[in-house]
Parts: sequence; C-alpha cells; structure tokens
Amino acid sequence: MIRLLPMTSEEFEPFLERSVKNYAQQKAEAGNWTKEEALENSKRDFQRLLPERENSIDNRLFTIWSDEIPVGSIWIAKIAEDTGYIYDIYIEPEQQGKGFGKQAMLEIETVARDLGFSKIDLHVFGHNQKARNLYETLEYEVTNVIMSKKL
Repeated sequence: MIRLLPMTSEEFEPFLERSVKNYAQQKAEAGNWTKEEALENSKRDFQRLLPERENSIDNRLFTIWSDEIPVGSIWIAKIAEDTGYIYDIYIEPEQQGKGFGKQAMLEIETVARDLGFSKIDLHVFGHNQKARNLYETLEYEVTNVIMSKKL
C-alpha cells in the first residue's frame, strides 16, 4: 500500500534535477530536440511550469511512500477547469516492478476527483512501452498519435 504526501522543498530539489534530465533525454531520444539543446530547453519548460517550485499554483507534487520509504514521485496539474494533467510519474529503479506505479496512478485519480477534475490527461513517449502498457491497463485511451520518419 502506498501514500501520496505533498512534496517538501527538500524533496523538490532531487525531483527537479532528475526530472529535468530525464525530460531532456526523452525529448532528445524522441527526436524533438537535439542533444545539445535538450537540457536548456528542459530547464526552461520546468521553470515555466513550476515558477514557484513545489508551491506553484494549480500544481500538486507528491512523494510516493511505501511504509516509511519514499519510492517515487507524481505530479498533476490543472490544465482546464475539469482536467488534470499528469506531467510526471517516477518510481525509483530499485522499487520498480512492485506495483507502486499502478497504485500511484490509482491514488492520483482520487486526488483528481477531489480537485474537481472529471478527466486526466497525460503524455507518453512512443518509445516508452512499459509506461504505455501501464496506462492501457488503467484504461487510458489514445487520443492523439504523432508519427515521424527520419530522412
């Protein structure tokens, strides 16, 4: 069983560092950004989305706890009156495969309902099959597909 607890300022620093690097890597791997521009673009996006860090308006950042151990994080934001957007979910590598990601996704649904959302959106990179499989088992539906071919 897991609990989602609001992220503290101490927890925010490692979250931000990891998330900025991971997002930059994912965008470069997907071909959206070059490796040279990815890190700066990622930093800029995070600054825009979280100008007040863990206290940014319309954003809820949580640390995922199992017993007394932090096992990951999840971030949901209000993007429309009735819609939440999961910007990030992360499970520590040594904690993966234990069901914590699925449990966190189910818990964030409760948070979303409490915030008045009737829908949750998220983005998943096409190459992230593990995440896609998780979201599909939780009944997320594909709403858009962007395809690309390198020439």
